[in-house]
Amino acid sequence: MRRQPLNTSNLALPRRVMLIAAMSLATGAAFAQAYPARPIKLIVPFPAGGGTDIIAREVANKVATQQGWTLVVDNKPGSGGNLGVDAAAKAAPDGYTIVLGQTSNLAINPTLYAKLPYNPQKDLAPVGLVASSPLVLVVATDSPYKTLADVIAAGKAKPESINYASSGSGTVAHLAVEQFQKIAGVKFTHVPYKGAAQGVTDLIGGQIQLYMSSIPTLIGHIRNGKMRAIAVTSDKRVHDLPQVPTIAESGYKGFEAVTWFGVAGPAAMPKDAVAKLNVAFNKALQDAEVKKKLEGQGADVLGGTPEQFGKLISEDIARWGKVVKDSGAKVD
Repeated sequence: MRRQPLNTSNLALPRRVMLIAAMSLATGAAFAQAYPARPIKLIVPFPAGGGTDIIAREVANKVATQQGWTLVVDNKPGSGGNLGVDAAAKAAPDGYTIVLGQTSNLAINPTLYAKLPYNPQKDLAPVGLVASSPLVLVVATDSPYKTLADVIAAGKAKPESINYASSGSGTVAHLAVEQFQKIAGVKFTHVPYKGAAQGVTDLIGGQIQLYMSSIPTLIGHIRNGKMRAIAVTSDKRVHDLPQVPTIAESGYKGFEAVTWFGVAGPAAMPKDAVAKLNVAFNKALQDAEVKKKLEGQGADVLGGTPEQFGKLISEDIARWGKVVKDSGAKVD
């Protein structure tokens, strides 16, 4: 005999409420057990080959291996990382589209951009922190600048004659240099790029004189001799670049600028999906091989809860918002 669909319209109200609640719980339980039932897209809001991309692929590969999931890295560069983050914020909130955001597009851009298409605190659900990295200031190996003092002296002798590159307006690298110029009393000319690759090419080719970016982005070029590192932005020297002094120890005490990377998804993403993703990424970050590779790129492995990540986003929106306002930087 054919079973007829259940009609709840004739049930007494208490019974109908209980039945609907039970059906909702059953659906939620089924989602929790089945998720993920198909590939998860991890958006990287910068081009392939940059620091964010390197970290994303390393950790995503380990998550896939450990969990038996399929994670597909999707590079969506543009507008200081805003395009990729916006795509994740507006994706279906089903747990199958997430993004590896960073300090620039989650904490700086809300103040820097007059019209940001998303609100990091309202439109995204934090999953967890992944890593952080100080920045490194580099020159080409044939540059006449050997030290930070050389750069400052040349910049003061001919204001705005030195071009410096970053991977985009409003990135931590951009604002770190703007902040440094203010305290050092020097003025450079900013040349923003849409990602790391072209800036690397132009530095080596002599079109620009300075480049500030995350250590994972540039450490390979430093090691192969194509670039010379002259300063890092951490409060102490970096393990993999022990010969490179910090900006703080170069005469600018207290100077520090670090960029962090973290996973987030659409705000209405199911809590079960957030929890499963958080557990999976934290487990991957505890893997000895992942730790070694990320630390070898100059990154510090983090991890933690969604709540901790959300708190950091809020705190850094306030912190970097002040830097943006003080620098006068603005993007329409």
